[in-house]
Amino acid sequence: MEPTEDVSDCIKVGEEVRETLSWKPGEIFVNRTVVNVYRSTTASKKGKEIIIKASLPVRAINKCLADPALLAQITVDKLVDHKPLNRQIEAFKRNGLEIPYSTMADWVGLVAKALIPLGTIHLKEMYKYNYWHADETGIAVLDRAKQKETHKGYFRTFLTGDGKMIYYDYQPGRGGERPLNILKDFKGHLQADGYAVYDELPLENITVFYCMAHARRKIYDAQSNNEKLASYALQEIAKLYAIEQACHEEQIKDRRNKESLPILKALGDWMKNEYQQLRPKSPIAQAFAYSIKRWEKLSLYAHTGNLMPDNNAIERCMRNVAVGRK
Repeated sequence: MEPTEDVSDCIKVGEEVRETLSWKPGEIFVNRTVVNVYRSTTASKKGKEIIIKASLPVRAINKCLADPALLAQITVDKLVDHKPLNRQIEAFKRNGLEIPYSTMADWVGLVAKALIPLGTIHLKEMYKYNYWHADETGIAVLDRAKQKETHKGYFRTFLTGDGKMIYYDYQPGRGGERPLNILKDFKGHLQADGYAVYDELPLENITVFYCMAHARRKIYDAQSNNEKLASYALQEIAKLYAIEQACHEEQIKDRRNKESLPILKALGDWMKNEYQQLRPKSPIAQAFAYSIKRWEKLSLYAHTGNLMPDNNAIERCMRNVAVGRK
């Protein structure tokens, strides 16, 4: 910007620079692909007509009006940023483009079908890991057969132990057939929240173990019923997590053997003794019963140097689904 005063007789000695963040709305434009078409003159002289043209660029979805970039934006807005299609349509209208709801919905469906092969390849890459987290969550799904009615579907989710690869699998029911199809090629440790279906699956090469955070949460919720017992159990579990925070990767297995395992054994024995003196249907007794039944598999992580005490890594990944559900 030039100063308002006359500077014709001045010499520039410097400048001041001010930077601000700004934003330019996304552009909607037509992307034209021009293919040249030729007729062979040599062939024409011989009484033949040969037309030559270049091949069109390969597209994941043939004969679709939307460019891959637009399809990607709509899909990410809907499934990652949870922007419903009707709100996206209104945003496009403000930029001068009207897209029917049914058309946009069909586009999302076509994108889903086009990505199926990538999902298959992604899952094969995950089989290279021998430690997975597993979790599930429900979601209301519109039923085409029943107007304005929904049924409860489920996302079964699997995350590699390093937290880098995740696989979301939607199914209309909660049965074990689908996880069996996914897990039949997996070998190693599978950490779950205590859902019995994983123990019931005929999987010889998988060791199922449980999430300490789930056990802790049940005890925490029972504090109002028996604060003394709940507080002691929570303090002992807190010691286990303090050991985890203090560990370095090269010493974690040794410290777990020396410090965590004795705490786990003592806490498990203590809960069994206290449970015998409680009313079975009281909240604190039910919280203890949950842990006692699963204590061996809740303690399994401490025998290793690579497994985690809880399933919090995959539960954080499920927040994305919960936001979309709202």
